[in-house]
Amino acid sequence: MFETLSDKLQGVFSGLKGRGKLTDADIDKAMRAIRLSLLEADVSLPVVKQLTGAISERARGQEVLSSLTPDQQVVKIVDEELTRLMGESSVGMPLSPRPPTVVLMAGLQGSGKTTCCAKLARFYQQQGRAPMMIACDVHRPAAAEQLAVLGGQINVPVHREEGERDPVAIAQRGLAEARATARDLVIVDTAGRIVIDQDMMDELVRIRDAVGPTAVVLVLDAMTGQDSVNVAKAFQEAVQFDGVVLTKLDGDARGGAALSVRAVTGRPIYFVGMGEKVEALEQFHPDRMASRILGMGDVLSLIEKAQQTVDQDEAKRLEKKILGGQMTLDDFLGQMKQVRKMGPIGQLLGMMPGMRGLAKAKDLAVDERQLDRIEAIIQSMTPHERRRPEIINGSRRRRIAVGSGTSVQEVNQLLSQFSQMRKLMKRIGKGGIPPQLLGT
Repeated sequence: MFETLSDKLQGVFSGLKGRGKLTDADIDKAMRAIRLSLLEADVSLPVVKQLTGAISERARGQEVLSSLTPDQQVVKIVDEELTRLMGESSVGMPLSPRPPTVVLMAGLQGSGKTTCCAKLARFYQQQGRAPMMIACDVHRPAAAEQLAVLGGQINVPVHREEGERDPVAIAQRGLAEARATARDLVIVDTAGRIVIDQDMMDELVRIRDAVGPTAVVLVLDAMTGQDSVNVAKAFQEAVQFDGVVLTKLDGDARGGAALSVRAVTGRPIYFVGMGEKVEALEQFHPDRMASRILGMGDVLSLIEKAQQTVDQDEAKRLEKKILGGQMTLDDFLGQMKQVRKMGPIGQLLGMMPGMRGLAKAKDLAVDERQLDRIEAIIQSMTPHERRRPEIINGSRRRRIAVGSGTSVQEVNQLLSQFSQMRKLMKRIGKGGIPPQLLGT
């Protein structure tokens, strides 16, 4: 995410380091590089002009000229202007004071709209809401079935009607069912098209008028770049959407859509999709996103991910076991699964300040397939072996290797590393610092 833009901006800032004072020529050169970086990131031209104009004006001001570290002041200015461009502060999706809240989802086919319905339902379900989804896409084959499958995964009911071709009628009956069953959040999935057409817009308007939504949410594919801005303009003219969910942001190394949509439409970004799984949805925070773009990490989002994923009581129990040297391979596997629920390891490293380069380094990058192999090795052990790995002899190692589809060498490596880690944790728990950590 934002990899190309981040790398380019880091290059610009590196060129300003070590200068006691920035001249107009230095600022002009930096602005040209920033302008080119933004255009290459597929940010729309009017937005590029707006952003670089604001940065240039402030960079020539007294706050930079009088600073002892002008390069850091420029970084600060770029950070603040990027945040301002994307909306200053986080904006939550509006919720009705009188339930149910009705959310009408709109977007082109292929944008991830149906999956996004389930992601939203799960997000608000964790906030204590009782969501329900309505399948109103009567054009795409198996669209209703896809929504039903997703609903089953997160235990959220889905109203769908086989054979019914009128999406307005489906929406109305679905809303009535939601009210009758005390559902306080209704998410209406509508049909998309490969391209924008008048029939799609007319159908969307009819559904909107029939259900009176609390919010109309536009789902945009971040990977379409500037095209997403054109799509947003068309939907804004037709249905006046209230906010945006940007999907597939994890797959877009440029990030132009995130920087352009808010500035062009004036509508906030509510959420961003960071993967295919139903839990891969994050609230959009302009300040945190600006920090990610500038390579400064996003510790707050990382903490929130951890709080949502990790059982705090279980974590305390495990901490005692680890520091007492009593951690088992079951404990280790459980922790690894908890961390992986938070997202790809490389993505998590990128959220830590100064770790983006480490996450990208080929020789240091964490191979997710290696984690799969570790999981397979541990699961191929008996419960007794996982509790007492010291009993695993040669014949047991060969059996585990065959069962996990790995080699005996890989089994040996895992057991050796686990043994060393357990000894290290036990010594730390007793207050001793191993000599190798001191470099002696």
